[in-house]
This record gives sequence, structure tokens and C-alpha cells, in this order.
Amino acid sequence: MDFSEVIGQEAVKQRLMQMVGKDRVPHALLFTGPEGTGKMALAMAFASYLLTHGVSAPDNARAMIARWEHPDLHFTYPTIKLPGMSAEHQPVSSEFAKEWHRLIMDGPYFTMNQWMQAMGATTQQAVITGAESDELSRILALKSSQGGYKVCIVWRPERMNLASANKLLKLLEEPPQGTVFLMVCEEPEKLLDTIVSRMQRIEVKLIGTADIERALTERRGLEPGMAGRMARVAHGSWLKALEALEAGNENQEFLGMFQMLMRLCYMRNVKDLKRWSEAVAAYGREKERRMLVYFQQQVRENFMYNFQNPELVYMTQEEEGFARNFARFINEANVVEINELFGRAHRDIGQNSNAKVVLYDVALKLIVLLLRQVP
Repeated sequence: MDFSEVIGQEAVKQRLMQMVGKDRVPHALLFTGPEGTGKMALAMAFASYLLTHGVSAPDNARAMIARWEHPDLHFTYPTIKLPGMSAEHQPVSSEFAKEWHRLIMDGPYFTMNQWMQAMGATTQQAVITGAESDELSRILALKSSQGGYKVCIVWRPERMNLASANKLLKLLEEPPQGTVFLMVCEEPEKLLDTIVSRMQRIEVKLIGTADIERALTERRGLEPGMAGRMARVAHGSWLKALEALEAGNENQEFLGMFQMLMRLCYMRNVKDLKRWSEAVAAYGREKERRMLVYFQQQVRENFMYNFQNPELVYMTQEEEGFARNFARFINEANVVEINELFGRAHRDIGQNSNAKVVLYDVALKLIVLLLRQVP
């Protein structure tokens, strides 16, 4: 893989290549930014660049990278405890290596949901365990097999438990010689401050609309007009652009649940709202949290729709169709509180609160909030 496969992000690409050219590669980099902007793609492309640049057999190294089987490249990622594992067992990345390899061979743009599905997760939450950090210490203590860098890509380090985070901190404080850590993070505020302080931060911005439009045309064969609309809806995220292409994608399901929730709240149908919360609670925690993030996005989009400025709105045709009649109920008097309500629910479910209780509470409070209008 090389940097040409990363959509947009030219400034970051140049910065990373200059680090190598000037021999100023930090021992740890933290890639942060919105989901779908190519943080993992940049990390994987940079790892490929490090492992093929200036080595004695670059063609051999490139062949191994093409299969993602280079012996000096290591991946760490969140895992789940499968039903057959004992209560004391701490799963590690190597136990899911086949599933991970299939995922990354399909490309560097993927979601936590896709990874959870690849592992066969149901309601479990994926974490990086203390045993994973122990395994990483053992692997990175070995010499480089190709005589160059050893690269460790840690995907979603914010999912480390405390034991894992403390052990990784020791690795960052005294990194094995010739080792470069590349951490790809969606929620850096959840990392220990001591870990963040030991890494050089790379802020990955939203992908330019023109770059997404070009990629949709060249890689997906879309007509320019359709590609342009899809690129606007994507709002800087290649993952959202791909979602918009898929008929029956998860966001369409979430839109249906958002519409149902708002209609039932408007009608003050408490009985059916209870049924709604029970139906959503069956999703499992990870999907519930993705749904709540989607709800927050819809609150923002419906609020902006009221300004009647197409440049401010990023909706699909289906979302815009609902907004024509609903957007007036999201206004200056309630938009902040509704957004915060969904945000608290996202946090509470992430902390293992009872989803039925949390979601039903959200629904009841929404009844009151939707009645608020600007004086």
C-alpha cells in the first residue's frame, strides 16, 4: 500500500514523508480526527513507507506489505471474549488474526461495527486487554527481521483497559530500539494524558469534497452529478460516502427509528415509546451507541435546515424529506438540550447502564423538549 491509496489528505502525506526524508521519525504518532477521514489509511500507508524505504530488499518488502504479512509490522486492536473462553482469559489480537487480516485486505477504510461483525460479536464491548500489552512487549523486544524499523499500529487505543494503558505507557517511556508506534484514535480524550504527552499528534482533517467526488467517480464509477451529491452528504468522510452508496444501510434503519421516536414523542404515545425503547435495547450496546451518534447528527441537520441555506445542510434525500415537516420542532429553544440528552445516553450506555431504562428516559424527556418553541 502506498499514499496514493489514501483519499485526499495531501498535507499530512507530505508531512509524514518529510519525517522520513529528514530522518526525524518520532517513536510514537497519534492520528486523530473525525471518523472516516482516513486515519487508519494514513497509518497503514506510512507503515508501508517506513518498511520499504531504504531497506536492502524493497521489492520483497513491498510484496509482503501487499499481503499485510510483513514480519516487522504488528497490529493491536480491540477484541472480545468469545463464549468458549474462560472467565479468567484475556483475549489478545493474535486470536483474531485471521478475521483482522480479511478485514484489512478489503481496504484501510472500515468501522468498529465492521470489525465487531467480523469477530462475531453480539452484545459484547471490544477492549484491548492487559494481556495484549504483555504480548506486544514480548514481540517488540525481538530484533527487526529485515534490519529496518519495527512498526506497531494500535487501532482504537482509547479502548484499552486501565491495565493495558499502564503497560503501554511503560513501552512508550522506554520504546524498544527502532520501533515506531502508530496509534489511530477516534476519542483521544479517553486516553491517559501521560500517554498522549509521549506521542506526536497528527490531526487529520475532513476530506475535501472534491477529493471524495473524484474518488467516487474514479473508484466507484459514479456519474459526476451523483458523485457530487454523495460527496456533499459525506461531509468529509469516505465511510459516509460508502454508506450512502449501499441500499439498506444501517443509517436508513437509524433514520426509521429516529422518525418513529419523534412522531411518538409528538403524539405523546407513552405506551408505544416504551415498546420503541425495548426494541432498540435489543440492538446491543455498540449499535445503540452508533444510533445515538446518528440521532445527534440528525438534530444538527434539522436545526440547520431551518435556515434555508443548502450550503449548510448535509442530508440524503430521505433525510431531507422528513426534515421538511419536522425541522421546525428543532429550534434555538431546545436544540442544545436535545443534543446533550442523546450525548448523555451515549455515555451511560457505554458505562453499562440498563439500555431500556436509559432509552425510555430519553423518550419521555423528548416529549417535553419538542414542545418548546422560540418565544
